[in-house]
Amino acid sequence: MKHITFCILCLSLTGCIAGNKYQQIKQCEVDDYTQFVQFEMPSIKVPTFPDRVLNILDFGAVGDGFALSTAAIQSAIDAAHERGGGIVLVPSGVYISGPIVLKSNVNLHTEQGALVIFSPDFSLYPILDASFEGLDTKRCQSPISALNAENIAITGKGSFNGSGDAWRPVKKSKLTDSQWKKKVASGGVLSEDGQVWYPTEGARYAVSMCEDQNVPIGVETEEEWEFIHAFLRPVMVNLTGCKNVLLEGVCFENSPAWNLHPLCCENLILNHLTIRNPWYSQNGDGVDVESCKNVLIKDCSFDVGDDAICMKSGKNEDGRKRGIADENIIVDGCTVYHGHGGFVVGSEMSGGVKNVSVSNCLFIGTDVGLRFKSTRGRGGIVENIFIENINMTEILNEALLFDLFYGGKGAGEETDEEVAARMGTCVPAVTEETPQFRNITIENVVCRNAKRPIYFNGLPEMPIQNVTLRHIRMSGGDNSQFNRVENLTIEDVTVNGTAL
Repeated sequence: MKHITFCILCLSLTGCIAGNKYQQIKQCEVDDYTQFVQFEMPSIKVPTFPDRVLNILDFGAVGDGFALSTAAIQSAIDAAHERGGGIVLVPSGVYISGPIVLKSNVNLHTEQGALVIFSPDFSLYPILDASFEGLDTKRCQSPISALNAENIAITGKGSFNGSGDAWRPVKKSKLTDSQWKKKVASGGVLSEDGQVWYPTEGARYAVSMCEDQNVPIGVETEEEWEFIHAFLRPVMVNLTGCKNVLLEGVCFENSPAWNLHPLCCENLILNHLTIRNPWYSQNGDGVDVESCKNVLIKDCSFDVGDDAICMKSGKNEDGRKRGIADENIIVDGCTVYHGHGGFVVGSEMSGGVKNVSVSNCLFIGTDVGLRFKSTRGRGGIVENIFIENINMTEILNEALLFDLFYGGKGAGEETDEEVAARMGTCVPAVTEETPQFRNITIENVVCRNAKRPIYFNGLPEMPIQNVTLRHIRMSGGDNSQFNRVENLTIEDVTVNGTAL
């Protein structure tokens, strides 16, 4: 983002809008981002809250790392909501909790040293109707959720731990021998070939019911759903249909599936967050912004097991039927360590993704740097994407990837034969199921040591269109490719010192 001038007043914690000591980000600072992007975008409202403070200890919470404090935390949230809003304070301590639900006008604020660990007891998380991987399905209730809430926040310097290791399957190849032995000794069951650990027999069985990634097909009765309960890993923070949301300062880590999943939200700010998952965590995404409007993600740190900062809008027919695009998204000043992709669009983008600005980010050791992915059947249009000032190093696969033949595996996991098989030899007609990527500008990028600096792989029936690459310096492999791209502009781009 160019030519941003920050308000001097924003350097103080007193702020330039009404608020209190639990409110740090300023409306004028947010406006500095929204006013200087390359597309029309309204200001994002920063939620504020009454000075009323409700301490969870006063509602019976115990920070001893043993007692279950679900009811106490929820009672404090409910009371703040019923009294017109306020701050629910989580003091220093270790709190064990089941799932909690945020309510309108409530800021869940954690002090330094506060740790909320969500219990690994699967039975505390009921099975609910949900959306996961862009499809309507059922999943377990999220540790933190909100539905159609307005003016909500999670802030402070504390941490939320989702006990994800109890839920997630783990591949033997991703652990050391001692780690694998410890995992097997903890319980659970192994796949028939002994290469994957699952928490329960039902979780192992459910894999056979999934035709496309992780949504089971053909489950009909409550008994059948309950049998695969442990497979239905929840996203850690699920915010659906919410407006005016602030997540600031805290750490979210060790999630059962995706870490943060805002769905159909409007006016969303993620500021100075630390988002962590083990590098081996299957579906351990950082944040998946799905069908949201007016979003700012700034100065956040990601170290995760799957895609880090990901834009989505539903999958195939379900996504097209919803028809809500990801729109007006700003990502600035973020750092990504491990992850399948640093900044990612797709593969579930059937409702479209448009008006996105990504700037001033650092990717260190990710599988892919800038990752755009989709496949036939999705439909949807990805357009008006502006990326600048990105630095990367030690990228394990592609620094810049457009893959319109995405097959559901992690970066680098598919063989050339698998890709060729999906591409096929027959070119289908363009329909509503044909994904489109167009009007994308990427400039001022430096990447040191990528296995393959650039790889574009568009569809024969719908090439990638109108892409500009400008002022880019990359080193590593010399096998960059551009397949099926129309109106590609390359200005001042070099790989290993040689101009493309």
